[in-house]
Formats: sequence, C-alpha cells, structure tokens
Amino acid sequence: MSETEALLLHRRSVRGFLPDAVPVADLVRILRVARAAPSGANLQPGRFHVLTGAPLDALAGALEGAVRDGRPEVAQYSYFPQPMPADLKAKQRAAGFALYQALGIGRRDVAARRAQFTANYRFFGAPVGIVVTIHPEMGKGCFMDLGMALMGLMTGAEALGYATCGIGALANHGDVAHAHLGLGADEMVVCGIALGRADPQAAVNTVRTERDPLDSYATFSGFDQTP
Repeated sequence: MSETEALLLHRRSVRGFLPDAVPVADLVRILRVARAAPSGANLQPGRFHVLTGAPLDALAGALEGAVRDGRPEVAQYSYFPQPMPADLKAKQRAAGFALYQALGIGRRDVAARRAQFTANYRFFGAPVGIVVTIHPEMGKGCFMDLGMALMGLMTGAEALGYATCGIGALANHGDVAHAHLGLGADEMVVCGIALGRADPQAAVNTVRTERDPLDSYATFSGFDQTP
C-alpha cells in the first residue's frame, strides 16, 4: 500500500481534539497542498479563513448565541438534497446513531443530542477553525473543485499528524459567520473545518463510518478480469 493510499484510507472525521496549538507554518503547508488541487480553467475557487485563540472563540460565541436565541437558520446554499431521498436518509441516520451510541446518548435524549450538534459551532473544541467560502456566482463544477481542495487540505493535515472534521452545519448559520467575519458580497460560507491533534481518549473518536461496497458505485467494462 502506498503512503498516499494509507493516508486516504486512514483519514476520518474527528470530533475530539487536544488543545495543543498548531504552528502557523504547518497551516501554511496544509493550505498550499489544498490549493494544489485541480480546478477547471484554473479558477481555484474557494477561500480559507483560519482562526485560533480569541478570534475562534468569538466566532464560536456568535454561532452558539444564534442557536441559543433561536435565530432562524439562514443557509446561503442547500448542503443536502431537498427532500432527502430515503436511501440517503438511511445513511444519515446510521451515521448519527453511531455517533450518539459512542457518546452514550439515547434515542430519546433530545437535549443531549442537541448539545452534541451544537458542538459543531464550537468546532468541536479544536484549536483551529477554518471557515471555507466560495464566490456565490460560481457554478456547480466549482463546488466540485472546492471539494477536491478540501480533500487536499484534510489529507495534507493527516500527513502532518493532524486530524480534521468538516462542519457542514456551519452553513446553517452562514449569515452569522459571514457577518461576524466581515466578509464581502463575493464570499458565501460553504462549511467549516476543525483541525488539531486528535484526543485519543475521546469516546467520540471511536466512531468509524462504513463506506459503500465497490460494486454499488463502480462498473468495469472491457477488462480481462473483474474486481
């Protein structure tokens, strides 16, 4: 197995972090790897706002305040399909069940489930939080290109011994993050990323979601042998 293959297969979403600071030099290396991703016409869509310390705490406070005050969700784009097809809804529920089971949160414990979801807005206590944006007029292909950059970022972090977790929930209050960071009209909040050293003692980090079997998403034609 190649080193790259091992990194990609080992990477997972981590939601429990150590408080250890991340040197800015490492973050620069990681972002340069992210920017190396291919993009149509070399447009290189997406910007990365990297926060730590007081600025990260302030953003988390603004987001948590919006949730606490019952502020309506104002996503700047639709993250999931609307409505969610039944087969995808089953995957979503299975992932949530695995997470809550690892944390010992029962099906009917609505308060605990809500508290765990709110941890998204604290970037799960990671020492670094990244707010990812894109120009609102970019097409769907540019979102695909940004996705490749995000995978490059996560893999680059993995290579340096860091863990990450994408935070799609940040889009639920994209307007809050947008206003708090003073972003312009040329930026739309896509997601957040938590980054830091994984806490080996955190129960939430025992969760490992399954991937679909090969024959459910790939076909092969013209080969002498079948996989």
